[in-house]
Formats: sequence, C-alpha cells, structure tokens
Amino acid sequence: MALVRLEGVGKTYPNGHVAAKGLDLEIHDGEFMVLVGPSGCGKSTALRMIAGLETPTVGRILIGDKDVTALPPQERDIAMVFQTYALYPHMTVRQNLAFGLRMRGAPQDVIDRRVDEAARALALEPVMARKPAQLSGGQRQRVALGRAIVREPKVFLFDEPLSNLDAKLRVETRAELARLHRRLAATVVYVTHDQEEAMTLGSRVAVMRDGFLQQVAPPMELYRRPANLFVAGFVGSPGMNFLPGEVMPAATRKAGATLGIRPHDVAIVPRGAGDLDAWVDVVEPRGSELLVYLRLGTSGDGAELRVVAPPEPAIEAEQVVAVRFDQGRLHWFEGESGKRVG
Repeated sequence: MALVRLEGVGKTYPNGHVAAKGLDLEIHDGEFMVLVGPSGCGKSTALRMIAGLETPTVGRILIGDKDVTALPPQERDIAMVFQTYALYPHMTVRQNLAFGLRMRGAPQDVIDRRVDEAARALALEPVMARKPAQLSGGQRQRVALGRAIVREPKVFLFDEPLSNLDAKLRVETRAELARLHRRLAATVVYVTHDQEEAMTLGSRVAVMRDGFLQQVAPPMELYRRPANLFVAGFVGSPGMNFLPGEVMPAATRKAGATLGIRPHDVAIVPRGAGDLDAWVDVVEPRGSELLVYLRLGTSGDGAELRVVAPPEPAIEAEQVVAVRFDQGRLHWFEGESGKRVG
C-alpha cells in the first residue's frame, strides 16, 4: 500500500468553472480517507484526479514517493470501484473477478489464489458460477469490490459505491467494507455525499464545499469540534441547531456570534426549570427516541429548535415547555466568517 499526497491541487474547466482549488491533503499508508460534501463540492473531481481520469490545472499528486500527476490511470497502480457495477453480463462471477488479472497476463496459479481469497473475504463462494443477472444488488456490488481486491493495488478508490443499494443493504455493506479494510490494511480514498456513511467508515474525513477543503479530522473530532458553521451543520443527524447568540442568558452569550447546539445536547424540562421557554410544534416518534420540533418563546413563532428526547415521559404538541442547554457542549461561531470561536 502507499501514501497519497495532494499538493496545491486545483481544477478549472475551460468554461471557467472551478471544481477544486488549493487541495492540500495527505492520506496515510493504510488509512481509510473519506471525501464528503454536497453535490458539486469537488469530491468526485478530486478522486478522478487521483485516479488519472482528470488532469489537475495546478498542483501535483503523489502516490508513494512517485509523482503521478501526468501519468495515465493504468500506470498509477490504483483500483477504482464506481457506483455502477460495470460487470460483464456474459461472464460468471469467477470470470469477472479474474478478467483484469488475465488481461495483465498473470499466471493461472496467481489468478486462482487471488480470486479464491477475494471470494472468501466477500462471501461470494456460493455464487461463483452465476452470472450478474442472477445476483442481488448487494452481490453485484461485492463482485465489483472483489474485482478491485484481486488487483492488489497500492490504492483503492471508491466513488459512491453504495448509492444504488437500499438502506438495509447499505448498512450491511458498510460493515463488510470496514471489516475488509481491517483485513487488507489498504489505503482507501472513498467519496460519498452521505455524512453518516462518512462518519462510520472513515479513519479521517475530509469535508468539502465549493471546491475547498473545510476540515480534515477523525469523525468524532468533526462532530465535537467542527471548524466552521458549514461543517457543524453538515455533520450529525439530526443537524445542529443554530441560534442567534442573543437568545442565551447574558452570562453565556458571545457578542455577534451564532450559537450552535446539537439536538442531543438539549433537554426538555418543566417550565421554570430551564434556560428558555419553548412552544412544542411537532413531535416525531422514532422508536427509542423522539425528535421534537420547538419554537423558542411561548407564541409558536420564534426560532426553531430541534431536540432529541427520550420516549418517556410523553411530550405532546401545542404546549409550552422549557429547555435546558448542556453548557459544556455549546458551540460558538463568528457571525461573519462562520469560523469556530474558541
């Protein structure tokens, strides 16, 4: 496996669109790095530049100690898995897994060994004689993963590989990917728009917006200490609440700043026992918890505040309650720049 390094990498298209700018990122040997952000943020462009499918306008890309900026994909020793499976429909699973090695002239004993190892790792042994049309979506995705694994590349590149799977299968395949990464100790660069997927898979997560890196950190650091308003709002489900700092008691507020507080860090308490009164607007039961939409004040027209509450005691809509903030988990952001304060 190998380290991957982006040094001042940028991409501007002929029409003037800037897809990525000033990307400085070091992906450690054996690390699972996730690039995450909304559509159009530049994450897929960054991945395609690492793969050699796009050429940077500026900067350089290194894999190991080799500058690969100008090299074609086949000379970078990478394997890429896309969201579309791109399997050969007329071939069996075994033939699909072996195809890339056979095209490279690998000896038959090497092909058999690597294919069998990938089949065991991905639980594909019972379906090796089937063709793609006879497989479920999850099995087809595992075959696509296996085809990359048998290559034994320096770097694995994943471009939204789970987006075509249903919710249950995405969760199961996420766990398979995490186990596979532990087993292979592989260097992985993984692109997704799903922040939950990023948080559960990544050793570190790089959050992108409008072509720029916003923050690169381990998942829980992103959650606990977001660098700015965008990261704070993007990471976490339900998303962080943002309120004008003036709503807080004078001893707590920061002049000109925005207050951020996660829904799990607010408690609903009886009137008179909290920091602020609030009107209960909507209550969404979620089994083990409630998601409660509140409006600050008693009239129902104040700023919205989302709170995750236990299912008991029951909370009814259209009543006035109080909320208490966990003072140790308040996040403050500069009013103009959105940068974290403190």
